[in-house]
Amino acid sequence: MNIEIDRNRIPQHIAIIMDGNGRWATERNMPRNYGHQAGVETVRRITSECTRLGVKYLTLYTFSTENWNRPSDEVAALMGLVLSSLEDEIFMKNNVRFRVIGDTKRLPDDVQQKLRETEEHTAANDAMTMVVALSYSARWEITQAVRDIVQEVHDMQEMPKNALKNLLSGGIRAEDITEEFISKHMQTNFMPDPDLLIRTGGEVRVSNYLLWQIAYSELYFCDTYWPDFNEEDLHKAIADYQRRQRRFGKTEAQVEGEQ
Repeated sequence: MNIEIDRNRIPQHIAIIMDGNGRWATERNMPRNYGHQAGVETVRRITSECTRLGVKYLTLYTFSTENWNRPSDEVAALMGLVLSSLEDEIFMKNNVRFRVIGDTKRLPDDVQQKLRETEEHTAANDAMTMVVALSYSARWEITQAVRDIVQEVHDMQEMPKNALKNLLSGGIRAEDITEEFISKHMQTNFMPDPDLLIRTGGEVRVSNYLLWQIAYSELYFCDTYWPDFNEEDLHKAIADYQRRQRRFGKTEAQVEGEQ
């Protein structure tokens, strides 16, 4: 089936909740880890296709802070998969830059080291940026942003009280706390908000993922388990996105007047 998409209106940033790995494996009488391994192959295919289509940012929900509550053997297997997937040369082959967001301090030391190495190794790649949300949740991210802002205020208060330093620091006033100011303290401050959020696996919720950033994202849900999600499914999601009129809180008449 050939899905027609407009190559001139490809979403700049696609975020994906990769759901259904475990259920995919269970239905095949296989352990859940088998599904996670199959899911890595899907990541490779979808990353390549997004690069080919001209997507500039692809953010993948890989491991949530809530996932730490899973059985220890499954968590260990997932950490092993993270390491093995980062060995893949898909980043260099497709000129893809790798970035990570999340509470990475909770990750095993060898995983942290590999993440840093991969970010450094791919820093000059510019066809697309693939972002992995690892040990991530939106509530954690927002909480961390507030903590960082409070710490900035505290650090300023600790500075010597002389006119020059007060002038240079400027301080943080209540009116300085804008949406843009908060966004700069988010983990995702290096990229635009998602245009399109895709969730596979049949569930219809956002599961604590990029809550601040998806305020005006288009949402797309499908029943396909992540290991079965292919290029055609991606095209379907993009075609559905392209059929929608993005209003950003405006009326239909206002949007038409701007066109």
